Amino acid sequence: MTGDPQAVASAPARYDQLVADLDAAGARYRLIDHAPEGRTDLVSALRGHDVAHAAKCMVVMVKIGKKRTRYVLAVVPGDARLDLQAVKALVDGTYATFASRDRAEELAGSVSGTVLPFSYDPRLELIADPALLDAPELFFNAGRLDRSIALVTDDYVRVAAPRMAPITA
Repeated sequence: MTGDPQAVASAPARYDQLVADLDAAGARYRLIDHAPEGRTDLVSALRGHDVAHAAKCMVVMVKIGKKRTRYVLAVVPGDARLDLQAVKALVDGTYATFASRDRAEELAGSVSGTVLPFSYDPRLELIADPALLDAPELFFNAGRLDRSIALVTDDYVRVAAPRMAPITA
């Protein structure tokens, strides 16, 4: 796997941190081991759920004028497309694009395909689409390609405390 070596090294720590946080918050979740896979449609099939119940996570770079940059961790249902213009508008940006793989992995603390729907970096604002609330459980890779978490949606909202806003195309 390519990408930022620091992000790769921190992935087990990020997984351990998330599980500890979920346990401390009394969240209802289960772990699902599966063959290594990071693509939402394929890993959803391995986990045995509708792709719409997956939490697809993408790091977006938003320019605020010419001198300032913000980063957003956008979380949408697995069958949805992210609307970059909606993300740009939410943070009063002038330009939005997907962050480079290295930057995304640095901010997320894990490799591409394993980005958690939780932000552990103060530079990364968490925004989730309300359509995620339609699923009773959210499924996502748990900071590693071979293990996922199925988390009760209400507990995700309570523990992650994302900004909820429509960000799907």
